[in-house]
Amino acid sequence: MTSHRAILRRTSLVFALIAMISVASCSKTQKPDESSTPQAPAADDNVMGDSDSGKASGLQTVHFPYDSFVLDSEGKSILKSNAEILKSKPSLKIQVEGHCDQRGGIQYNIALGEKRANVAKKYLEDLGVGSDRITTISYGKERPTDPGTTEEAYAKNRRDNFAVTSR
Repeated sequence: MTSHRAILRRTSLVFALIAMISVASCSKTQKPDESSTPQAPAADDNVMGDSDSGKASGLQTVHFPYDSFVLDSEGKSILKSNAEILKSKPSLKIQVEGHCDQRGGIQYNIALGEKRANVAKKYLEDLGVGSDRITTISYGKERPTDPGTTEEAYAKNRRDNFAVTSR
């Protein structure tokens, strides 16, 4: 007859082995094979780009004042230009990415980025771009273009980026 202590020892060993296997499998994060990542062609019209990089068929990024999702005259002018580009290329589909500067809480900035993306989408729709061609997403403060902590850096990060999703 097996003693109670022996059973506990075996059980403890089993749990310890399971824990070690779990930890070992979690620590082996595989990195994607960078050699298999296709390289984008150099010509602007042949890549899925974004307005932050300047590779989005001429679409431009819209910037916002601090703690605001209201389009100013410059933002409206940029969106009018973006709408003309989109209307001249009817197969082009985009994603409007709302961004914020690094100040403020995560949830607040996600909500603000969503409002920024949605106001740009609505403006483009009002200018005649089909809603089926525009999706939105908010990255809040998670993807700054400038990691600095100056007002100039913050201003660069308060934006709507336009990413081409389909040509």
